[in-house]
Amino acid sequence: MERAGRQSRVAKLPPRERILDAAEELFAREGIKGVGVQAIADRASTTKMALYRHFATKDVLVEEWLRIVAADYAAVFDRLEAAHPDDPRAQILGAARFIADGLPEISHRGCPFINSIAELPDRGHPARRLIETHKAGQLRRLTGLCLRAGLADPDEAAVEITFLLEGAQVSAQNGSVGQAGERLMRIVEALLDRRAAPRADAP
Repeated sequence: MERAGRQSRVAKLPPRERILDAAEELFAREGIKGVGVQAIADRASTTKMALYRHFATKDVLVEEWLRIVAADYAAVFDRLEAAHPDDPRAQILGAARFIADGLPEISHRGCPFINSIAELPDRGHPARRLIETHKAGQLRRLTGLCLRAGLADPDEAAVEITFLLEGAQVSAQNGSVGQAGERLMRIVEALLDRRAAPRADAP
């Protein structure tokens, strides 16, 4: 049974936000292809005509939903930068911890980016391009942190960290690795230690 809390919260949202909220829930649960516009409108307690006033096509709605998801991930890096402005290592570990803590949910619902790419084989699709742009921006941000942290070959370090973060999410989604979150943290910490530049006073 649906929780009353969600009903009362969603009912107070403007129509556009209600539609996005409904789309997020249905896309995450049933996939992009498995959800029709009418189902989204029904879930948002609105009409298809009203939905199309805010989003010209379903593809536009999918793109806007993923734009919000990408912004949420970028906000994590912003919060970590504000919390640890002079500690890039702490920011990297904070990003890894964010992914690690989210793995239980991903094991049930899957990563929205991974799921969406599987359903959007056309690399020219605007939502697919949005995902690729987001991932490229995240890699650049990690590279900058690795450079500031003084890691050896920061470009390659950022790629390795990206492999770890992405791989942990896939492993959690397919259930192939137990305790994926804690394993992720241990491996990222080991990578940072391995690539840390030696101190000038080290023997």
